[in-house]
Amino acid sequence: MKRKIRRNVAIVSAIFVATFSIMLIVNYFQVRGATPLQTEVIETLKEINDQNVNHPALQEQIRQLDLMARKAYFVRMEHLMTGVYILIGMLAVLILSTRLYFAKTKDIPAKEIDPIDEWAIKTHARKYIIWASAGLAATALIFALLSWPVMKQTEPECNEALPEPVTAIQDTFPTSESDAKEPETNSPSIQIETITPAAGNAVKEKETKETTQAVSVQQPATSSTVTHNAFRGNYANGVSSAKNLPVKWDVSTMTNIAWKKAIPRKGYNSPVINGNKVFFSGADEQVRELFCYDLNTGEQLWSLKAVNIPGSPSKLPEISDDTGLAASSVATDGKVVCAIFATGDMICADMNGKLLWAKNIDIPDIHYGYASSLLIYNHMVFVQYDHRKIKKVIALDLTTGNERWSKIRNEKQPSWSSPSLAFINHSPQLILIGNPGITAYNPTNGDQLWRVECMAGETASSACSADGIVFGGNEYAKLVAIGGADGRLLWESRAYLPEIASPVASKDHLYVATVYGVFAVFDAKTGALRKEHEFKADFHASPLLAEGKIYLFDRDGHVFILSDDDECKVLSSFDTGEKIFATPAFTDGKIVVKTENTIYCVINN
Repeated sequence: MKRKIRRNVAIVSAIFVATFSIMLIVNYFQVRGATPLQTEVIETLKEINDQNVNHPALQEQIRQLDLMARKAYFVRMEHLMTGVYILIGMLAVLILSTRLYFAKTKDIPAKEIDPIDEWAIKTHARKYIIWASAGLAATALIFALLSWPVMKQTEPECNEALPEPVTAIQDTFPTSESDAKEPETNSPSIQIETITPAAGNAVKEKETKETTQAVSVQQPATSSTVTHNAFRGNYANGVSSAKNLPVKWDVSTMTNIAWKKAIPRKGYNSPVINGNKVFFSGADEQVRELFCYDLNTGEQLWSLKAVNIPGSPSKLPEISDDTGLAASSVATDGKVVCAIFATGDMICADMNGKLLWAKNIDIPDIHYGYASSLLIYNHMVFVQYDHRKIKKVIALDLTTGNERWSKIRNEKQPSWSSPSLAFINHSPQLILIGNPGITAYNPTNGDQLWRVECMAGETASSACSADGIVFGGNEYAKLVAIGGADGRLLWESRAYLPEIASPVASKDHLYVATVYGVFAVFDAKTGALRKEHEFKADFHASPLLAEGKIYLFDRDGHVFILSDDDECKVLSSFDTGEKIFATPAFTDGKIVVKTENTIYCVINN
């Protein structure tokens, strides 16, 4: 009876192996000449749209088709890998069940087969079956591997954004019948959950007071020496108080360049500045490393390697070249500096490079690779860790690396966004973007203050805030403004949405840079679209606001300096001579720019 079951299992698994092998081979010939995100229908509609610019229905149709193409692209890649895993698993089942079926049948020495020798015929037959199945499966795996680069090299390009009317949001949702009927994939339903500080958790608040330090509710004043302590500046908000900033430079001629150095190890993270020190990280297959350079001379002061860390993976995680092992920006408070890598390894050092602590907080399980940057506040370093298996935010003590608090996040998808800090009525709020929620936490103890579920897609840009309002958005979702005091949604728009670069806000304006070259200005209070510039650019670095001007850097190394007002005039534009992926760091009279291969300091001569 058992032998019969094993035989049936072998037959079924053989059918599976043959079926999936054929599917993977056919898939290769289907995708090798295809461009998943550039369909003939979409391209034709775009040409028609260019001739009929004021055609909202056509624009919406293009948007929906583009969304469907992108969704299909990523689903197809997931299905491809699922097919590979199933094929390998069923091949193992076939080999195992076949061996068990013939376990009591001994092989005979090689000889000429007698046509009536059934024992010899069966012995050779099972070998042929196993080798034929293995060969077919191996061929299918080769074609699957050939299919994978074809799909991944076709990098998703954002089509031109199509403006839509801004909808002011009242207290009741949805606001109109059209909002209620929009597809779920393009317009996620909005849910708001507000938790007031006085609501429950009395015992928890008592414990927190006994175990954590008191937090100052007044936003610290900027010192005479302007710092840039994290990704997008202090509090990761995209605003700098730096003065006398350079307005033009050229790396190829070294015009207004104080110094320029080659990067020791690759990393797409952004530089940070504190005092006369510049910090950044780099990594390769050999080692992960934190670097400190002199702001004035560009000389390397010290470096610290992340080695011998308990729990660190022996095998590097799978990442994309566009992310790398050191995409997360470091953070400092002027006393310590912390770095995190795509392996989940964290290190913290004093300002002279002495290691204070090191730990592995968890091996990342996220496609593309880990990219969320660190943020330091109130003697804690905050880590956003939204991965496939678990989504959480962690606060670690700067002195010891011990966990001060952590919270599981109710998100559906991984996120590459980074935490930022908003000051609402002089009180700090830790703001995180995920899918589907924008959530505010009390940075002292991790208590949730409010949450608005309005996001979708693969969230990468971070939130910003100004004048009591928190702003966030993502491609395939919405751009939203949230009242930080109560978590009430103030307005939403789908005109232009951030994808990689994070938005930045002043008291009156919200600025959004897109990967398809549009730079948009919104009214911060109403969401009305005030201005839009169409640059032939691809913005990865986040815009920064300083001295009443917006500094905008595109991937090819072009710099655009615009005015912070309704007109948002282009005050200056020039080519620096090197590509820029990371967000530069600002301090008085200097800008530190990190490219793919170099780091340099711009001065105002």
